[in-house]
Amino acid sequence: MTTLEKEKDAEANLALMVQTAQGFIRDETYLVTVLANISALIYSCLDDVNWAGFYILKGKELVLGPFQGLPACTRIGEGKGVCGKAVQEKRPLIVSNVHEFPGHIACDSASASEIVIPIFKNSAVYGVLDVDSPRLNRFSVLEEKYLNEICGGLSGFLERPGNRMDAAMLLQPGPPAIPARNIVP
Repeated sequence: MTTLEKEKDAEANLALMVQTAQGFIRDETYLVTVLANISALIYSCLDDVNWAGFYILKGKELVLGPFQGLPACTRIGEGKGVCGKAVQEKRPLIVSNVHEFPGHIACDSASASEIVIPIFKNSAVYGVLDVDSPRLNRFSVLEEKYLNEICGGLSGFLERPGNRMDAAMLLQPGPPAIPARNIVP
């Protein structure tokens, strides 16, 4: 269990968030676990955020990964929305007002601004970190800097030998179930 006390200073809080994420990345070998913890971390550390999570690139589509917030779009096409555009351009995007972004995909109608940071594996885009806010102009180069650090750490994780990148381990059969017994009062 992680206990995280927010710092009063915004930049100190972001630095603490990165330090905590680096611990998750260092101490775990399963990608799903790392992404789940980091999405929860970002969601709890950043103020005025209504969605934080990951999309993983599969072919020409971004597929929903671990996240915090309301249910989201499960697949985003190449070049579509802010996430697809960040993949296409291979760079972070900060959108101050998503309602003015051509082709914005509104997974949560409350979202007003968004930041998307690509995650790379061996110089190719592997996926994106997507964070939404119900407040206009929520994200700045300060958040970009620290979220980029987290995504850089994820890139290192993806390139580290022995780590599991897929969710297949979650689908492995476990031991046989013990048959339920009928209990009659």
